[in-house]
Amino acid sequence: MGEFMLGDPAVVCRWRLWENALPLENRHLRALAARKAPEGIITTGLLAWTKQHLEWTLEEGSALHPSGVLMLVVDKSGKAAMTVGAYEKLAHTAANDLLQRAVNSRKEALELGVSPEDLWACRDGMLIWSTAGEFSPSGSSSLIADLARTLGIPVQRDEGLLDKMASSGVHADEEVFLVSDEHGVVVAHDHDGPRAQKFAASYQKLLDSK
Repeated sequence: MGEFMLGDPAVVCRWRLWENALPLENRHLRALAARKAPEGIITTGLLAWTKQHLEWTLEEGSALHPSGVLMLVVDKSGKAAMTVGAYEKLAHTAANDLLQRAVNSRKEALELGVSPEDLWACRDGMLIWSTAGEFSPSGSSSLIADLARTLGIPVQRDEGLLDKMASSGVHADEEVFLVSDEHGVVVAHDHDGPRAQKFAASYQKLLDSK
């Protein structure tokens, strides 16, 4: 779908495909537009180019990996390229493994204003979302937040959630899952539960409907 004749990357997005389609396309594009990259990088022209390539070349470009991962790279001059690779399932899904991924992703959020992977916890009938109020949601997290509202489940943002879990551990009765643009909803195998599984099933149902 494009050759990586680029300079130093300023923005890298990894979006999960499903049967030659990008299920959360509009949400991903909104999150791309919300990224606070250096001026002149995320332009209306770049967004139009991205949408055009998704419409015109995604089916052909994803022929080898129809349910793979689409990677969009934008360099510091604003040039962009896309490619599709195989999807690799996460090998480690304990709560601490998912926590570390969210901690690493927070560094990107601090730089660009969007975190591609957030940790969510189910506690006392509420969903706790590990993101600061000033950050824009990723495509996948915006879906989970909207789904929670539809189900009548209150959502609370807690930017200190990751630090509290890292220092004190995960509460024994908490359900924990990662929401990722690349991996979807990944439930911690050691902090599983019906509510976390419901969100994982809802995400999969969305993929299967495409």
